[in-house]
Amino acid sequence: MAARRRGAALRLCATVFLLDMAFCKGYVEDLDESFKENRKDDIWLVDFYAPWCGHCKKLEPIWNEVGLEMKNIGSPVKVGKMDATSYSSIASEFGVRGYPTIKLLKGDLAYNYRGPRTKDDIIEFAHRVSGALIRPLPSQQMFEHVQKRHRVFFVYIGGESPLKEKYIDAASELIVYTYFFSASEEVVPEYVTLKEMPAVLVFKDETYFVYDEYEDGDLSSWINRERFQNYLTMDGFLLYELGDTGKLVAIAVIDEKNTSVEHTRLKSIIQEVARDYRDQFHRDFQFGHMDGNDYINTLLMDELKVPTVVVLNTSNQQYFLLDRQIKNAEDMVQFINNILDGTVDAQGGDSILQRLKRIVFDAKSTIVSIFKSSPLMGCFLFGLPLGVISIMCYGIYTADTDGGYLEERYEVSKSETESPEPVEESREKQEPRSGDSLVPAVQEPKDVLEKKKD
Repeated sequence: MAARRRGAALRLCATVFLLDMAFCKGYVEDLDESFKENRKDDIWLVDFYAPWCGHCKKLEPIWNEVGLEMKNIGSPVKVGKMDATSYSSIASEFGVRGYPTIKLLKGDLAYNYRGPRTKDDIIEFAHRVSGALIRPLPSQQMFEHVQKRHRVFFVYIGGESPLKEKYIDAASELIVYTYFFSASEEVVPEYVTLKEMPAVLVFKDETYFVYDEYEDGDLSSWINRERFQNYLTMDGFLLYELGDTGKLVAIAVIDEKNTSVEHTRLKSIIQEVARDYRDQFHRDFQFGHMDGNDYINTLLMDELKVPTVVVLNTSNQQYFLLDRQIKNAEDMVQFINNILDGTVDAQGGDSILQRLKRIVFDAKSTIVSIFKSSPLMGCFLFGLPLGVISIMCYGIYTADTDGGYLEERYEVSKSETESPEPVEESREKQEPRSGDSLVPAVQEPKDVLEKKKD
């Protein structure tokens, strides 16, 4: 009886799940070739996928949830998906080069999504890009609301100016990453002090930084560097994004499940340096921690002991390892200063030797991972080709040996068949014919021969 109830409950849950999935799919439109002409009057969030792509299949339930959520909140953004293999010409026009590719299409503009593939992050991207490029902040209340909602945002303060034109250009390029606002000087909080107007500010980490054209260079590059919080929980995707900033990344590599003093101490030291030495290092350094050393070991092609601190230069794949024991924030600051003045040797890089090392390392890692995950599959993938090659080599070797033997036999038989003829000829020359005299013939005189003729 109990087994029947459990079975009925499982069937009910499965039915509810399938109905829920079908309900969510109803808010995601399957797009075809007509989409190219019909899309221009709307804003579209589109997933370009391939039916055989594993990542695309993993994204599908999340994408259905995105469609349902956007419909529930009354968003003007329509959600769709397109099989890029069936409509390859349309996909190529939108610059689709891999699967899945998420794009927000707004008029003649197409914005790529490069963030984590989670429902909340995708919806946040859609809200940010589908709205105004630069959003006005008309009051202090609105400013405070934005400050509570967003961890990082940029504000232009002032009237029309060449700086505002640069700000608009930068926003059109980087709106996929962060928010851009404009405000008057009266709206800005009282703790903000400005030496000159107009100005561009970034608000993050419960403080703000002012753009300085002479120290910070190009405005777009400065915004790209400052769009991250000063301290972050690192992963592979975030490190890839930080590669565009040109900053060095100081990471405490720890085991978050390990609550020992050494693990928590290194993390606290990095957090303290990021907080207390922000003005000194924020232009050149990004700080954070990473749980586990698997990704770092792959990146460095080395085995790092946990816990430790590593400083990465993600733009050229160089890295710096500790040359001292870090006991406090002052030791870490000294280590960072030594990196900046060049007294700490950099390892790694993108030289030809390092690239060859990377190829060998990646091949080795792939083989090991295959054998660890599925030994039988590994034996099949690598054992079968090796067996075929071995058989081919054996066949070639034996073919050469038999060929040499046959050739030798042919030469011997040929010599046997050809050699009697000259021997017989020589014998004929040497031995007299039957009836011939053994005494050599004596030539008769010419006059005697003439008489015999007569």
